[in-house]
Amino acid sequence: MSEDFYCEEVLSGRTLVQKVIETDNVLAYYHTRPFYPVHIVAIPKKHISSLLTLEPSDNDLLLELIDVVKQVAAKVTAEHGACRVITNLGKYQDSKHLHWHVIYGEPLR
Repeated sequence: MSEDFYCEEVLSGRTLVQKVIETDNVLAYYHTRPFYPVHIVAIPKKHISSLLTLEPSDNDLLLELIDVVKQVAAKVTAEHGACRVITNLGKYQDSKHLHWHVIYGEPLR
C-alpha cells in the first residue's frame, strides 16, 4: 500500500470513489475495498498525516471533518440502527493521512 493512498489515489482522481458527502475541505466516500458491509471513509482534502499531527491552525478543518463524520454516522445509524466511528494511529494506520471510518456490521474478511 502507498504511504498516502488518499492524496495519491483518491484526491488526485486516479481512483474513482462513490461519494457520500463532499465539502470544500472534506470528502466522505464508500471504501474502495470495504472490510464491513457498510464502510465509509471521511478524509480532509488537506494532507494531515494523523490525528496526532494536527496543528492549532487545523482546528477549523478538524471541526468540519468531525461534522461530516457526524452526518455520515447519523445516516448509517438511521439506515441500520447503529454504527462505529474509528480512526487508527501508529502501526494500525495503513495510510498516513488522517481519516475516519464509519462502519456497520461484522467484518467481511
